[in-house]
Amino acid sequence: MSLVNGKAGPANGSPRGVAADQLRRHNLATVLEHLHLGGAATRSQLTAFSGLNRSTIADLIGELSDLGLVAEARGTTRSGPGRPSPVAQVVPEGAVVLAVEVSVDSMAVATVGLGGHVFNQIRIARSRGQFHPQTTVNDIAEMARPLLSALPAQYNLVGMGAAIVGIVRRHDGLVHLAPNLGWRELPLGEMLADTLDLNVPVHVANDADLGALGEHRRGGLGQVSHIVYIGAEVGIGCGLIIDGVPLLGSAGYAGEVGHMFVNPDGHECRCGATGCWETEAGEKALLGRVESLSAVSGLEAVDAVVKLAAGGDADTLQAISDTGHWLGVGISNIVNLFNPEVIVLGGLYHRLFEYLEHSVNEGASRALHASRKMVQIKESVVGQNATLVGASELALAELIDDPANAAN
Repeated sequence: MSLVNGKAGPANGSPRGVAADQLRRHNLATVLEHLHLGGAATRSQLTAFSGLNRSTIADLIGELSDLGLVAEARGTTRSGPGRPSPVAQVVPEGAVVLAVEVSVDSMAVATVGLGGHVFNQIRIARSRGQFHPQTTVNDIAEMARPLLSALPAQYNLVGMGAAIVGIVRRHDGLVHLAPNLGWRELPLGEMLADTLDLNVPVHVANDADLGALGEHRRGGLGQVSHIVYIGAEVGIGCGLIIDGVPLLGSAGYAGEVGHMFVNPDGHECRCGATGCWETEAGEKALLGRVESLSAVSGLEAVDAVVKLAAGGDADTLQAISDTGHWLGVGISNIVNLFNPEVIVLGGLYHRLFEYLEHSVNEGASRALHASRKMVQIKESVVGQNATLVGASELALAELIDDPANAAN
């Protein structure tokens, strides 16, 4: 006999038994995800959240505990007479992933466990043009080794996630094109698997898509179903969560908005067109408007812009305002296309949000009124690490979706 929400049902093997097993797996995933995203909870809280009865919750916690993913501890507060209710919480080392981010100006590696627990993280600056593929993969491996060695005893490594500033085919980690890294048709997933030799699944995805995932999962937007994440370095990236699900396109290439047309009188783009969004609102456009920064570029230049803006430099503030205007114009097109609830600005825009906010909202006012009045334009909550956090969530997703299968 099997249990369905605590009630006796037919044994596994019959159609009803198979359905009961599927329901059990679904319930395990529901409880684990709730603890992973929401933190520790009592059995009563899990019962209220899930709609399952107390005995079923007890069985699910017991199974997750046997898998090494959840533990119960004595509570410190009482909800009534008697002993405090035990509190269930995830065991971070029960499922650990290696998260990687490769951007234009830096690389980052982190070890992250259930609950979003960051064991260790390292980020290094990189000069533009120094991204030979195998050298980059070797550097990732060198960064990762001490972090893996520093993990607690008995940790369970379940996957690796990598965020790449480029167009990525998700099912095999092929980087179709990363122009700012100089990569084309690069089997990055395979290279990472071979070089690190960790014997775990390797997931590679576009950085903006993972920025959206990071904000959705860890940025307080779990109850929001329609989110757009926009980030910038050299180009402009866009990640989309529509109806609670990432919108990726047939191969994972959706969201390449940097070459969306916004200005017929604009500048020529490196793609050959004129007036693309990144030529008006990208990093190069911003720096081109700040005359005092003609001799610097990249992260050093962006740091200088932030410093000048904080000091109240009028020319810099005007340059940021002009850039924000065109950023808002592009956003108005996105608002019309996708009718999001929240647009999150990350990367460069996160760093400059307080100076951009007014002009971005002014530019975005071109959107249809019905859609525009529904959307909030906000700065990233997760901040600089949004894509790295997204990479960790991507790598943990398989286990969270089916803990009974993935943990074995």
